[in-house]
Amino acid sequence: MKPRLWTAAGIAAMITLTVTACGSGSGNNSGGNNTSSGGSSGSGGAKGTIALLLPDTTSSPRWETQDKPDFEKEVKKLDPNAKVLYENAQASSSTQQQQAESAMTNGAKVLVICPVDSKAAATIVNEAHQQGVKVISYDRMITNSPVDYYVSFDNEKVGELQGQYIADHTKKGGTIVMIDGAATDNNALQFKAGAHKVLDPLIKKGTFKLGYESMTPDWDPSNALREMEQAMTRLNNHVDGVLAANDSLAGAVIQALKAQGLAGKVPVTGQDATNAGLHDIMQGTQSMTVYKAVPKEASAAAQLAVDLLAGKKPASSLVSGSVNNGTRDVPAVLLQPVAVTKSNIQSTVIKDGYTTMDQIEHPSS
Repeated sequence: MKPRLWTAAGIAAMITLTVTACGSGSGNNSGGNNTSSGGSSGSGGAKGTIALLLPDTTSSPRWETQDKPDFEKEVKKLDPNAKVLYENAQASSSTQQQQAESAMTNGAKVLVICPVDSKAAATIVNEAHQQGVKVISYDRMITNSPVDYYVSFDNEKVGELQGQYIADHTKKGGTIVMIDGAATDNNALQFKAGAHKVLDPLIKKGTFKLGYESMTPDWDPSNALREMEQAMTRLNNHVDGVLAANDSLAGAVIQALKAQGLAGKVPVTGQDATNAGLHDIMQGTQSMTVYKAVPKEASAAAQLAVDLLAGKKPASSLVSGSVNNGTRDVPAVLLQPVAVTKSNIQSTVIKDGYTTMDQIEHPSS
């Protein structure tokens, strides 16, 4: 299902309204149960509770180091009276269900959820609505449910950027491997669809061969490593390009390539512009990543959540499009992803303050 994008002016206006200065999101909390309260700055708002429910600590470090602190910071700025309850489901949809129920028991009137399982989380939405609680689907769409709002990036475009890079940098007649994300994540399905939109016509013409493709349960790099090793065995190491859905999976792919002396010789894509992924790009073992400006996404979600907590209808300049999730056209904030290679690291992630060269050169484990 392809998002319907509205005007660039609408997106630009949303960014102007919602984005705070982009920081590197240096808060580095491990997954678990954390609670933070609104501070003393900003104008007064409606006293209440917002729950931020994130999916795991394995698919990407961004959830803990960027999304969580960026969201909390923006809520604090917008409404010093609001309280944020934070939970991480550690890749368990049943745990996320329990966390949502606990948050509502503890007074949450708005749930901001990045679902572990896009389909299973529909139950959370239905239960929330029965209790008069609003739900914002964050980064990943909750499918087949009457979710209230959606904040994310143009996820099919992410796959298109990855697919185009592989198309442009893989030798003609070469064999491509695709290591996709988790089948339970609607975003992963959109990434895959975008990549295939670019690559399928070329594969059909014989420009490239698709030698192997698999989805990666839980976005777990250990699963990706096993799949990449299997792909290389099946193809007798004749691999000319690898489309890895994000930087964590790319790291596993590079590990498998390195074992066969192929690291740095085969183009490898990624996503999330993690310090580890950017480090590999600087080293020449990863070729590109897709940068998604998390502070802007977290800021937009915080603005929506605070508005809903206060009973306000979000501004049309903020909610500038819609995405059908199988049940309804969900009002949406959609941001644009950017391809990052070694040549434009300085003009993208460094210029935005998303990270620093020192953090890229010395990524934390």
